[in-house]
Amino acid sequence: MSIPAAATAAPGENTSFIVLISCVATLGGFLFGFDSGVINGTVDGLKQTFQSSQAGIGFEVASMLLGCAIGAFFAGRLGDRLGRRGVLIIAAVLFLLSALGAGAAHSSLAFVIARVVGGFAVGAASVMSPAYIAEVASARYRGRLATVQQIAIISGLFCAFLSNYLLARAAGASTEALWLGQAAWRWMFWMQAIPSALFLVLLLGIPESPRYLVVKGRREQALEVMTRLYGPVEAQAKLGEIDASLSQDQHRPRLSDLVDKHTGKLRRIVWVGIGLAVFQQLVGINVVFYYGAVLWQAVGFSESDALLINVLSGALSIGACLLTVVLIDRIGRKPLLWVGSAGMAVTLALVVVAFSSGSLVDGKLQLSDQMGVLALVAANAYVVFFNMSWGPVMWVMLGEMFPNQIRGSGLAVAGAAQWTANFAITVSFPVLLTGIGLAGAYGLYTAAAVASVFFVLRYVHETKGKELEQMVG
Repeated sequence: MSIPAAATAAPGENTSFIVLISCVATLGGFLFGFDSGVINGTVDGLKQTFQSSQAGIGFEVASMLLGCAIGAFFAGRLGDRLGRRGVLIIAAVLFLLSALGAGAAHSSLAFVIARVVGGFAVGAASVMSPAYIAEVASARYRGRLATVQQIAIISGLFCAFLSNYLLARAAGASTEALWLGQAAWRWMFWMQAIPSALFLVLLLGIPESPRYLVVKGRREQALEVMTRLYGPVEAQAKLGEIDASLSQDQHRPRLSDLVDKHTGKLRRIVWVGIGLAVFQQLVGINVVFYYGAVLWQAVGFSESDALLINVLSGALSIGACLLTVVLIDRIGRKPLLWVGSAGMAVTLALVVVAFSSGSLVDGKLQLSDQMGVLALVAANAYVVFFNMSWGPVMWVMLGEMFPNQIRGSGLAVAGAAQWTANFAITVSFPVLLTGIGLAGAYGLYTAAAVASVFFVLRYVHETKGKELEQMVG
């Protein structure tokens, strides 16, 4: 990844090494995406194998998200005790165990346990990867490096969708036997073991976050890491800045730091972080990620075509994230958020128009050719708007917006809120689908997108170009 000439490196800065270790951290995002997307092509296999009801399949799909909320919450706190790198190593081990366990499960309970374990890993990686990147990268390109996390997430989703499509095609269907007499849907999960093992090995070669080391009182180690990252002169300067930011409050980080000592209420910056985390889910993006194949089959596409549409969505998402890499440190975080919100509101409204024109035939929504094309184009445009804005920018801001003393605790609360909202949206979708229909469900997501425009304009403050030691709240 290149850094524009307008943002040249400071003397002695080892930019290539910073980019390299950031990319290793983003493998957590890749696995986050793969684990989130792999379920998309396995729903039919789960129904057939476990004889699950609609409510049952909804819980099996969403079960990972329970683990995500718990993993995100405790990762923030464990990150303050074991280090950012230490938590990512634990996450890598859990990713590997979950992939093997979910594919081998022969009961709904065993499957749910494996997915919850994977959820712990996804939740931990979702908050620790951007936090690690934010704490090693310079302010002038921190946004771009943190955005690579979202590219990794979408790349993971894309690879999961592509893997699901190829495996189902090779077997004839996701429920048919493939290698070693095992159904294709099981191999969809087992494929994740390969990047999980790679992530674990590579993590052993990267340094711990220097800001974490300073907070823990390991100043010599921190200086050694910062010298390797930024050069000796800049390392000394940054060490002084970190010391100054912590000098007024040198106790160990704790959850109570999130409460304003004067008012006894949560700090405003914490509420903004929770708002960003929750709105990212209320717009319904993970309905597309988790139920994409089911959704497109519901409007008349075959399983093969539905899985292929997911691959197309993944490719468009990567392109949208690359656009954000170019823009985020130039125009800032806030403009990307409100433009994305406005774009999602319009495209979701078009999806609602298309779905509301259909009629139910044998329990499936049938659309005219014109409305089917409108739904497909609008839904993919919605995915593009999300992935050029809220997808990457929310994680970038959570990783950088909190002051050093409360970063771990702030990430814990905001990350848990994000995954709790994710769980609520995901588990409620099958119920909404049978209750108020696709148009009604997407109408709710449209309303959330409209509300998010006003939230960004009123409450979100720009963090572009600021060092982490300048963050207040």
